[in-house]
Amino acid sequence: MSDVIQLLPDHIANQIAAGEVVQRPASVVKELLENAIDASATSIKLVVVDAGRTLLQVIDNGKGMSTTDARLCFERHATSKIKKADDLFNINTKGFRGEALASIAAVAQVTLKTKPSSEELGTVINIEGSKISTHEPIATDKGSSIAVKNLFFNIPARRNFLKSDSVETRHINDEFQRVALTHPEIAFSMFLNQKEVFNLKRGNLRQRIVAVLGKKTNEKLVPISEKIDQANIEGYVFKPEFAKKKQPDQFFFVNNRFIKSSYLNHAVSGAYEGMIQAGHRPGYLLYLTVPQNTIDINIHPTKTEIKFEDEQTLYAVIRAAVKHSLGLYNVAPVLDFERDPQLDVPYVYKDKKPSTPRINVDPTFNPFKNEGAISQQNSFYKSNYDKGSENAFQQKQAASWRNIYAEIDEASIDLEKASPTQEPIPFDFKPDFDSYQIFNKYLITSIKGNLIYVHQNLAHQRILYEQLLKRITLNEIMSQQLVFPKEIWLKKTDILLVKDLKEILERIGFTFGDFYEEYVEVVGIPVNMNAEISQEIFEDVITNTKENIPDEHTRFEMIAKRLAAKMAIKTGVRISKNEQKEILKQLFDCKEFSIAPSGKKTFITVKPNDVDRLF
Repeated sequence: MSDVIQLLPDHIANQIAAGEVVQRPASVVKELLENAIDASATSIKLVVVDAGRTLLQVIDNGKGMSTTDARLCFERHATSKIKKADDLFNINTKGFRGEALASIAAVAQVTLKTKPSSEELGTVINIEGSKISTHEPIATDKGSSIAVKNLFFNIPARRNFLKSDSVETRHINDEFQRVALTHPEIAFSMFLNQKEVFNLKRGNLRQRIVAVLGKKTNEKLVPISEKIDQANIEGYVFKPEFAKKKQPDQFFFVNNRFIKSSYLNHAVSGAYEGMIQAGHRPGYLLYLTVPQNTIDINIHPTKTEIKFEDEQTLYAVIRAAVKHSLGLYNVAPVLDFERDPQLDVPYVYKDKKPSTPRINVDPTFNPFKNEGAISQQNSFYKSNYDKGSENAFQQKQAASWRNIYAEIDEASIDLEKASPTQEPIPFDFKPDFDSYQIFNKYLITSIKGNLIYVHQNLAHQRILYEQLLKRITLNEIMSQQLVFPKEIWLKKTDILLVKDLKEILERIGFTFGDFYEEYVEVVGIPVNMNAEISQEIFEDVITNTKENIPDEHTRFEMIAKRLAAKMAIKTGVRISKNEQKEILKQLFDCKEFSIAPSGKKTFITVKPNDVDRLF
């Protein structure tokens, strides 16, 4: 039998390797920009022609390269970043694999001009399909300029698979923005078909974010800053009202490197639960700094995926940091059920300085001048006191507050658009007329001349959800004992998991009997819960725990949300007038009465003008 295994020629091996590194023009942009950053450049210019098909050029004012280095940098596995295997776990630079320039040169026509500051002349190298055609000295500025022309000229099939110019340009923009957002201390510019698209000056992080994402971004940002032993977290998250259904601005950077992580994204999204509508996603720009020896960034050719040594801790820290910042900057309400809302100051008065009280003194007053008048005055006070005017001061204060509330423009309070975090005054539910139930699904009432359509199931979910969280927060464990124990059948591995979660479940209101090999006895359940839904509750808890959600408070919220959904009044159930009134009153007493735990609206408003337009 003849031998069938053979070594591939270098030019074919280089083209295969290029397929991993150079997927599209944006891949070239990423590698060249990162090389410029590693060269300590303070100004970087990107030139793009025909979405990168004709030309991609990066010009920097970095260190530059000697003649030997300029030639050697196009060899495979040639790098200045690592010298031994241990260096892979202590990488502080961008490009380190030593394949980028070699791969690019294998599938394009490349011209490199470079000069270090210590030399008078620089070097120019022309390469076409890995073959050097020119290598000679040249007069050029300090730094490097590398031009990549006619990408995939020698692989027509790969060139045909490129998308339209608009799509490829969008990918180039994405890569440019990711790099620019990571290094606000570097000036960046980008030219597309000879037109300047970006001109980013050096500045701080917030200035760079606004310059890249637009001026309107500034009002959306909520800063984050948390430092612990495992990681430092800096950056910004977007306010809940700016959450989007599609393509929100979401950026994760780890040690100044853009990454993609659905797991960490879930941590951020979880912090917004109850604040954004279902189907919406929050925006964020988070910068994590972790010890280099706790991550592995060499698991993907594009280096956009990273392995963490302790993902669960990062998950909990990120989620807590986002929630803390949203609460700290009054974007989200603080979970304080003991707060007296009557003590809140209206927003219209929050910036007003108190005036100094003035005391009027009558210098001619003589208390001994007319004792008869004093006696008569005392009798006047006594008679008024007897009539019950001891609360005159309180009545005067109440009248004063009513005047303050009257100054607020009622038109600015839109129940449909207002969120609990925007509500400056405790909502006083005073309907214009009694409520009505229609379709056994909605409750209709009127507030301030507007019709309110309340979804009875979603409203009741919000009420029960906050009641359950209150019990958990205040450790008010309320459990009802079952006449006959309920058997919850689970997998063997899940039984062990329930044992670990026993303490958490007991704080919710569950009490347990014996644990068996394949089922567990439940002898008590939370008050007002139907025993039949216990199985579903336990399955949900187990599923979420298996997804490595480590935060105990997150599990409480998840269980409370599930219980509220199962215990709420169902659609199609007829309820009495008293029950309707109680639901409406309790709903508007909630912290976040406009949104159900699932993120859906609990009610909508219909203004008279909306009705008029129907006729």
